[in-house]
Amino acid sequence: MTPTGTTRATGTTLVIGATGTTGSRTTAQLIATGHRVKAAGRRATPPPGAEPVRFDWYDPTTFGDALDGVDRAYLVPPVGDPDPAAAMIPFLRQARAAGVRRAVLLSSSAISEGGPAVGAVHRALPGLFDQWAVLRPSWFMQNFTGTHAHADSIRTEGVIRTAAGTGRVGFVDADDIAAVAVQALTNDRAPNTDLVLTGPEALSHDDIATIVTRVTGRPVVHHHLTYEDMRDRLATVIPAEFAALLAGMDRAIAAGAEERTTDTVQRLTGRPPNPFRAVAERELHPAHRAPQAQ
Repeated sequence: MTPTGTTRATGTTLVIGATGTTGSRTTAQLIATGHRVKAAGRRATPPPGAEPVRFDWYDPTTFGDALDGVDRAYLVPPVGDPDPAAAMIPFLRQARAAGVRRAVLLSSSAISEGGPAVGAVHRALPGLFDQWAVLRPSWFMQNFTGTHAHADSIRTEGVIRTAAGTGRVGFVDADDIAAVAVQALTNDRAPNTDLVLTGPEALSHDDIATIVTRVTGRPVVHHHLTYEDMRDRLATVIPAEFAALLAGMDRAIAAGAEERTTDTVQRLTGRPPNPFRAVAERELHPAHRAPQAQ
């Protein structure tokens, strides 16, 4: 029995983005609890125990095989697309017609229903599925430990660059996001709502730099950029429209938009969310470091 309902055996769950930060963890946790998983992605190496299937949001010829035999889906939008609805909505309509009954969408705490990017998919989801949930996690703790640009600059330069100023964020562990995803996918009753996920405390990027310094023993500092500098820096590696969106999210953090914590992880999983110090010890401390999911 979970805090929100009974978890029962399900059919097969399609996990899109099964080799990604949350998808790999969701796949592993589903398999560990006895659920069948079809692991979809452009790469053919799924987590152990999952059935691999090739999938590309921009190639509708991959949709049929991915949907064959599944009754629920975990949806990770295409990365870096400022208009993911254009690719996702046709797939979701096909999924409903193919017998998918429950859909769990990964969105962001910074994007509300009907907002930009994945916000349009959020708005459409309840009209497509009777059973659904939208996960709106805060910024990932793994941005500082995995393959994100922040983690790269920490490793190579000892620097975190943002336009977030001293604004605080309820950074959340991807393991906790996956744990909530598993509950949303497998509980008898679907949440049928959006769920804002945070860690146990709101931290500034200066706080993050201090914790990483203490855990690794290597100095890390937070460089405060202007919105314009952040936007232009991002635009050298991603489309300008998406760069402006991300820089704007930093600006919103500086204004206090993400300074909150929620009880969602505790309520759905029955345990408190992991603090950043624990995640940093787990993933960055030389004595504890494990391979990162890609």
